Amino acid sequence: MTFTVGAVELELKSPGSLTHRLTATLREAVQTGRLAAGAALPPSRTLAAELGCSRWVVTEAYGQLVAEGYLAATTGSATRVRGAAVPSVATLGEPLAPQPRPRFDLTPGVPDLAAFPRARWAEAYRQAVLDLPNDLLAGRALVATTGARTTLTDLLRRTRQVQEDPTQLSLTTGAGAAIGWLTPLLVQLGHTRIAVEDPSWPGLRAVARRGGLSPVPIPVDENGLEVAVLNRHRDVRLALVTPAHQFPSGVALSASRRLDLIEWAQRVDGLIIEDDYDADFRYDGRPVASLQGLAPDRVVLLGSLSKALSPAIELGWLIMPQSLILALLGLDLDRIVSPSPLTVEALAVMIERGWYEQHLRAQRLRYRRRRERLITALKHYLPQARITGLAAGLHLPLDLPPTTNTRDVVRRGAALGLGLVEADRYRIRPRPKPGLVLGFGNLRDTRIEEAAERLGRAVELSAIRDSPATRSSR
Repeated sequence: MTFTVGAVELELKSPGSLTHRLTATLREAVQTGRLAAGAALPPSRTLAAELGCSRWVVTEAYGQLVAEGYLAATTGSATRVRGAAVPSVATLGEPLAPQPRPRFDLTPGVPDLAAFPRARWAEAYRQAVLDLPNDLLAGRALVATTGARTTLTDLLRRTRQVQEDPTQLSLTTGAGAAIGWLTPLLVQLGHTRIAVEDPSWPGLRAVARRGGLSPVPIPVDENGLEVAVLNRHRDVRLALVTPAHQFPSGVALSASRRLDLIEWAQRVDGLIIEDDYDADFRYDGRPVASLQGLAPDRVVLLGSLSKALSPAIELGWLIMPQSLILALLGLDLDRIVSPSPLTVEALAVMIERGWYEQHLRAQRLRYRRRRERLITALKHYLPQARITGLAAGLHLPLDLPPTTNTRDVVRRGAALGLGLVEADRYRIRPRPKPGLVLGFGNLRDTRIEEAAERLGRAVELSAIRDSPATRSSR
């Protein structure tokens, strides 16, 4: 399928969801110089009409490329290509290679990419292709087959203690996509603001903002979201939370806070959006039950396979109260970007044959050992730092000494092959507390010791650079 941007004709990439294909096509057009710096992109409604898709597909693609720095969006003006330099390799017409992961990958949010169960997934997908009814080969569907939905529902009842039936489960391409099409519905229902944890993952906040909801930062302490602060915001009736394992602080919402949050939602006639992003990975005991199981009429639960399997699968789910489902049925359902029925059926095969939970058990053991080894190494090479958070998930919050220049540590770490992210990236309101959020999901076991040693060196070099003696000699 082709479309035009100004006088440039572009052809949609494949495969993948329409949003993914449009994003990839526009990204490459900017990278190769086919779309010049300053070029205006069509209004989302115009391009959606040309592609024969919902407007949401286009706005999501534009928003992703704005976040990546390829496009610039200004209220009341056209979305335009940023004036960034084009890589010289692109000007020679050579194919653009994907950016490699850092050699010492300490970036959070990434699972063990090498541990993806390729053979099992290939066999499950093959079985799904053979078994899928012809009618579902016509294209994407908002819901997959009843059998696959029931299989997934049963798994979530057993592992996350949710209260649901298959009619409450909608399938998505991930948490971001779910927030993207849920937000307009919430705006239509009268919501204008959404409480978000501070700090928190910026991606979901950005999607909610683009959809018309203004994020309201609520601080997090050792017991999770401070519900007492939330209660002061009289005009807020939505809250986006990570109760099982708060990102990035690593704490869990305490039992009393869970009850307080539910009481708040009931009192203000509000909704809680529970991001269950890595609840499968708890190493010091069983994962806490979902918040949705306590208040199914007040909680929307988001989940996906991005941590359990891979972000490339592009499969997630959304469990909604019945009242929200009824409101959803009154909307234009074409804007909902749903996963391929083949992907959903493949997951069902994985679950039914026991492969999915077997993979999770192996990953829990691998991540627990990797986390313990990393903590031991960090204590040796960075004894002045403090590790916080639960024994859970795929990341470690690391508090650095008060005088540390975290940005300089990240820069020096990059020169040493480290992929690092400073904690301030996730804070809405900056705080004078230097720190890093270390991911260990995609860190090879054989590189743990060296990664910690290099991180210790980066912190030491940064401290020398900012020492009083160094400053006075400048």
